[in-house]
Amino acid sequence: METLKKVVTNEYFPAAAVLSGVMLFWILGFFGGLSLLSTRQSPVTTLTWMMFVYAAAVLSPLAGLVAAIDLVRRWLRNRQAGAAETA
Repeated sequence: METLKKVVTNEYFPAAAVLSGVMLFWILGFFGGLSLLSTRQSPVTTLTWMMFVYAAAVLSPLAGLVAAIDLVRRWLRNRQAGAAETA
């Protein structure tokens, strides 16, 4: 339980979780995540699903980019702080 608490309270956790979610979304999409469109659904259900997928396809790369930039920024800041402490 203590290990889980350390992971969740880590400063890298939010950005890493977003980046993992984006990668999972795209991996599932590449392996046939749009299977709902192959079954017979009402037009409203199909339209809602298509709008959700469109929004996710547009917004997920942006969220992934922001998360990756945040991870690199935090890593560089911590690296510089560690170098300043040892000097």
